[in-house]
Parts: sequence; structure tokens; C-alpha cells
Amino acid sequence: MTVLLLEAQGGMLVTALATPPGMGGDGALIRIGPPLLRQEAGACFEGRALRARPLLVQQPGRPRRKPVEDYVFKPMENLLDAVEYRGKSIAQAGADRWNTRNCSQAHATWALEAARNYLTAREREQAARVAAGHPATFPVQSSWVGGKQLSAPDERGVDQYERTIWGRQYASADGEIRELWIPSIDCVKLDRPLPELVAAAHVLVTGVPAKTPYGERSIPLPSAPPPPRRVRVLGVGLRDASTAVLADWNAEEVKRLFEENVRGLMARVVDGRGRRSGMDCVRCEALAGCRTVARVPGLLGVPGPVRPRKRRSVSVSDLRAHRDCAARYHLTRVLKLRDGRTENEAIRRGRAVDAWLNERHAERPLVPCRHVPLPDTLPGLKEDELPAALSMIRGHRGLCPLDGLPATERVEPQRRIAVYDDLADVVVIADCDVVYTDEGGVVVRETKTAAHRFGERRDLVETFPQLALAVLMLASGALGGDPRRSRVELEVLREDGARLEELDPCDGRTLDQSRRVLTELATGWAAEETYPAEPAPGFDCSGCEALRWCAVGQSRQTTDIPEVVR
Repeated sequence: MTVLLLEAQGGMLVTALATPPGMGGDGALIRIGPPLLRQEAGACFEGRALRARPLLVQQPGRPRRKPVEDYVFKPMENLLDAVEYRGKSIAQAGADRWNTRNCSQAHATWALEAARNYLTAREREQAARVAAGHPATFPVQSSWVGGKQLSAPDERGVDQYERTIWGRQYASADGEIRELWIPSIDCVKLDRPLPELVAAAHVLVTGVPAKTPYGERSIPLPSAPPPPRRVRVLGVGLRDASTAVLADWNAEEVKRLFEENVRGLMARVVDGRGRRSGMDCVRCEALAGCRTVARVPGLLGVPGPVRPRKRRSVSVSDLRAHRDCAARYHLTRVLKLRDGRTENEAIRRGRAVDAWLNERHAERPLVPCRHVPLPDTLPGLKEDELPAALSMIRGHRGLCPLDGLPATERVEPQRRIAVYDDLADVVVIADCDVVYTDEGGVVVRETKTAAHRFGERRDLVETFPQLALAVLMLASGALGGDPRRSRVELEVLREDGARLEELDPCDGRTLDQSRRVLTELATGWAAEETYPAEPAPGFDCSGCEALRWCAVGQSRQTTDIPEVVR
């Protein structure tokens, strides 16, 4: 395998990454794919450096069992493999339950629809290419892997570098053209970052067919073909069979773009230091020994799993979705399957107001919102929808948390908080509207837009369970600060006014009620293994974003229609 080594940039000294406590295995392999290059807010630098060392794992090993398939593309890939590699028709592939094993029926239904759309897009695009005088391309089953094996470990302690890609691989009969097709769940994704596209294209140019056994180093196959003259990266939308050419470069262009856009970025990922709690914690092999993420055993109030299973993350929104319907939770929250229906005005208004407030609260120096002019427009809102949103912003001005807050206090809008409940082996995620310090305490502010008044104060943690989670996190000290000086705030904005409520995390009654609310929500979710389509009484399946693939929901729609209407 041939590829240039990942060099440190700007004269930074490269040193071997120390193996964190509780980890072991082969740390001399670096394997990096385009997703690791994403510049995501809240990423854990050291966590991603560890992910680039996939054979360095938790010791002793942790459970990895999946009661139900949670990788959305897995059954679709099985179906396409049967068609493209084994010569089956899509009907034959769909009839073979092996291809959709361990999947819910709705997931299998989506996968068959997605595979059909993919093949439609592929056939249409290839026909157009051939008609224009370009050579056809054919499926390539062996994975292309770029990399280099060293005779001795380098300064990182690494002796093998691998670069990988994900997607469907194709090549022309003479091998001079290679293609990578990258599926998207919905429409074709047009905004993939340039470094990801270049990294993928570089693997197409320099990679060789290889075996990639799970938990082992890649093994190049003998008699590697010569490198291609040109490579293409295409996106395909699985909902509408849309396609787009995302990259079309010759080999020399790819090598130049790699030097300019990817080499240094890869080095920074591999050499990343510094830890930050967040979504990266869920899959991190070092979590068991990490002290950066706050630990609150029993936060969810549920026991550990009866049968070992892989670590999960959960938010209060996830728990509420599961309470409404376990199948809906699995489809929309885990698999991210949604039918693309248009959001209603209330949701769009709330998002627009939140976005404006977040932008104002992130400005430095701190400026209370009452000193900022009202906007003339808000993204996503029509002209006749603007007055209601502006009334809500106007109401916020009198309740803005920055009003009178000393400049020395810390303000974090849209802060993502991760807390590890190691008893349940769950990373609990909370995306808070604003977290700020106030005279030694920590304040969590949640802002809600509403078209009507809400209930009595005693019902707040039941109506808004995220308040219950915030109470418990503050009371446990997970957010730092003095719990006696801390509080949870609920700001409700309506067209006709605004209201602010406060909850004391040290109040015994509030604590008890918060524990009860969170435990009631989490109990069913924690024990769930089958995710049946059994909506809760009163849940309206017509509003479900996954109704398109759910036979039970469609049946409810039919049976709920009055006989006289039928």
C-alpha cells in the first residue's frame, strides 16, 4: 500500500499517544476515514485520536450486543450486495430474510425501498454516461484501502497507517476510472466538506483491494491493479433517487488537493490531545477510566441491563419519543428515518426565535437583549408569521439572563452536557438553551415558545421533563458550582407575554418529583429490546415521521376512520 505519512504541522512535536487507563490492544495501527475529519463543535480531540486507533480497546472488553440492528444502512447494503455481487434480482434479495436479519419490519421495508431507489439512480446515471460516450463502471467488491506499513514504529509508536472509505465502489473495465457512490438517507447531500471528498478520492487513487477483517489490520490482496487515471465521487439520495457528482478529478489533481486540504487535518486528528465530554463519549473505549465526563451513578433511576448490550446515549426527547411509541423512537431517533414532511408554523417559529436568542447570547462582550434592535426578518418564517415571533422576542427582553449579569460570569448558549450513568451504562445528553454562572452557582435556562398558557407550577417537571434532568444534574454537582446557589429556570414566551419560573435543585420535594419523572420515563426505554409498534393510547400516528414504513401505524390510520366516512 502506498501513501505519504501523516506529518505534524507547524513544527509541532509528535509523540506517541499514551494508552489511557482501562485500555489495551494494538495501538500501533492508525486507521482513518473521512468521517473523522469532520470539524464538529464539541468534538473530543483525544477521543477521536483514539478512534483512529481502532484496535486499542477497553480492557476487559465491554458488551457490544445489539438487540436490534441500529445501523440504518446495514440491510440496504445487504440487499445491494445480493444484487451487485451475487446476481440476484431486487425481488429475490428482498424475499431473503437473511438480508434484513435482526431488523424491525419497518426498517426492512425502508431498506427495500432505499435499495430500489439506489438501483434506479445507478441505472439512470450510468445510461446517461454511456450515451455521452463515457465508459461504464462495474461493482467492485473488495474494499480499497490506502496506507503504508513501516519496518519499525515511528515517533507516534505506529507501524501501519490505513485510510478507508465508505460507500459503493465501482470501476471501469480497464481500471482507469474508479467511482465511489455515497448514499444519503434523504435527498442527495450536496454540502459534504471538501476535505472529506478529497480524502475519499485519495483512497480511490492510491488504495489497493484489501481484506478488512473485523478487529484486525487490513491485508492487501495479491496482484493489485494499476492506479486509476480519474476518480469520481457521487452522492445519491435514497428517498428520491437523486444523484449529484460531488467530485470528478484526475489523479494528479487529487494528490495536490490532498496535500492542500487533508494531510495536515489528518495529522491533527491523529495527534489530538485534550478531552471534552459530549456525544463522542458514547463510543469511546476510554470512557471507563475517563474523569473528564461527569459520573452520576443511578441518574436515570434504572438498573443495569439484564442482558449485556452495547453502551447507549439518551436524551429526554428520546425518552418521550419512546414513551409515545417504541418503534417510532427506534426509527426516527436511532435510525434517523423521517419522511421529510414539512414542519408546522409553531415548530418553525420556535426554531427561529431560539436561533436569534442563541446568536445574541453568544456575542461578546455580553449584551442584554433589550439593548439589541428587533430583527426585520427571521430565517424560515413567512412575512405573516413574523409578528408572533417578534412578540415573543420582545417578551424575552425583560427576562434575558444577561441583564445585570457581570461580565466575569460564564455564559454558554446551546451547551451540550454529557453525564455518564455508569450503573446503567448510558451517556445522558442534554442540550441546554443557556447555561451560565451566577455568584458561584450554575443556572440552566430552558426557553419554550408556546401559543397557550401552561399548567400550574407544581406540574413543571412533568410537563417539561428536561427540567427534571437539569435539577438532578445540578443537585449531583455534575455541572460544577455550588448546588445551593444553583437553579433551573424555565422561560415561556407567548405572543401575549412571557413568564419565568425557577426550580431549586436542593429542594427535597422538587428533587423527589424530578427523580420520579425521570425514572418513569427511563424504565421502559432501558429494558426495551424489541421496539414494537405499539403506540401509547392517544398517540396520533398521522403525525409520525416514520408512518410511511410502519404497517401498524398505517393500519391504525385505516381503522380509526369512522364507518360512515369509509
